[in-house]
Amino acid sequence: MTLRVLVADDQEIVRTGLVMILDAQPGIEVVGAAADGDLAVALARELRPDVCLFDIRMPRTDGIEATRRLAGPEVADPLAVVVITTFDLDEYVYAALRAGARGFLLKEAGPELLVQAIRAAANGDALIAPNVTARLLAAFAGTAPESAPAQPFSPLTAREEEILAAVARGRTNAEICAELHIGLSTVKTHIASLMAKLGARNRVEIVIWAYETGRR
Repeated sequence: MTLRVLVADDQEIVRTGLVMILDAQPGIEVVGAAADGDLAVALARELRPDVCLFDIRMPRTDGIEATRRLAGPEVADPLAVVVITTFDLDEYVYAALRAGARGFLLKEAGPELLVQAIRAAANGDALIAPNVTARLLAAFAGTAPESAPAQPFSPLTAREEEILAAVARGRTNAEICAELHIGLSTVKTHIASLMAKLGARNRVEIVIWAYETGRR
């Protein structure tokens, strides 16, 4: 199945480069491109792509608000959004994750990681660049969240605590399999259980919860 991607970035040279990189990949097709957040939201609602790739700093509507409109807590049928940014310790990235983004990358990450992030988002997984995750989320871990982190609906098992820690370190499902010597279906089952217990909609929200509660 071909993955349909929407790209939004206000810099034409960057936007064109992202489109060229993604269109050159087997199984990926860029179905739309936008230079601002308003157009990105309109195109996303019209085209319903498998993944939206949004820059944070865009005119009219920035990437954070665009993400919130398409993937926020109030959205009944959220789209998968990956944020790409120049700033690895930018407060806007953290805000984008809170707005519903499934993952983020730096623009310097390179084509391989970019494609991995797109495929991960389309598969319901999330790729948060490991070299960014710890520094970014740790920078906010010491700050008080807007409200106290929700407690699990039921206690986490020992194995779920291990899975939680691995997800918080940015590990993919395959890496968790290898690290804990368990099968892929088992990992997916534990992650689904974590989401249910934490009230999380995706892996990014699991990561945020882990950092806000010190469970990492």
